[in-house]
Amino acid sequence: MAVIGAGSMAREHIRAFADVPGVVLAGIHSRTRSRAEALAAEFGIATVCDDIASLHAATQADLVVVTVTELSMAAVAKACFAFPWMVLLEKPAGYDLADAIGIAEAARAAESRVHVALNRRHLSSTRAMLEDLDARPEPRFIHVQDQESMAQAAAIGHPEPVVRNWMYANAVHMVDYLPVFGRGTVTSVTPVQPWDPERPGIVLARIEFSSGDLGLYEAVWNGPAPWACTVTTPERRWEVRPLEKAVFQNAGERTLNPAPLHPWDQAFKPGFRRQAELAVQAAVGGPSDGLPTLEDSLATMRLIAAIYGDETLGGDGSGKVAG
Repeated sequence: MAVIGAGSMAREHIRAFADVPGVVLAGIHSRTRSRAEALAAEFGIATVCDDIASLHAATQADLVVVTVTELSMAAVAKACFAFPWMVLLEKPAGYDLADAIGIAEAARAAESRVHVALNRRHLSSTRAMLEDLDARPEPRFIHVQDQESMAQAAAIGHPEPVVRNWMYANAVHMVDYLPVFGRGTVTSVTPVQPWDPERPGIVLARIEFSSGDLGLYEAVWNGPAPWACTVTTPERRWEVRPLEKAVFQNAGERTLNPAPLHPWDQAFKPGFRRQAELAVQAAVGGPSDGLPTLEDSLATMRLIAAIYGDETLGGDGSGKVAG
């Protein structure tokens, strides 16, 4: 495998992939060569390259993991699509919906195999919930609680376009739980408390699925709130808060029963080790089931646009999710 980027996320991916049997850390490229050299020395990466073309030529990698900033993602991803490796993009795959659509169109044109590191899908908590829920043919109510702050995003150094579109860059972590647990396709998104970019506050939206499942997205901007998700059926209620820990409550009981936490989610950034295993499997020609595709990521980006009333980029006021 090869890596593009040399920040904290690159390091977490490298740690996870290095633990997968048979993986060779073949090369790394970053616009800051000194940081790439430091990671190469730490993890025994054979080659540090000055550009993407030389990275592919030197490594002939089966897989490249792209961990660059939001505003750099489109250009770097499109450059990667010129080569026959499988591509794993760190989220978000686009700093807004238009950017995400452009990346997806370029991938289709190049017939590139592209997946997105939506690591919350790989948490042992998420897997425990899905395994149980999928055995229960009952209607589901999915309640996602989000907390966001543009001021905080700016304070930690994100550029203005990313801050302005923070619901794509950061709320993607939470909005993605809706298609994970909601079965079928999203048929409608109804703003209950609409987003006001001039006065960020409470955002509420009702999400309906073709299966009959119902979702509620709740975000508190610039105020205290948890990151949490609950899925309620007539017989059992599941909750993750924090996201890495799942508990369930049976009908007629008050007891919260914890699901076991997989050791991978303690030894590595949660979700990353399972994600790496799935990516390696797909890169060498095995099944890619369970590894989110670029189209999965784009569907979540479109859902964000519909929730936040982004009329120019995916919502027309009808409540329907574009394509």
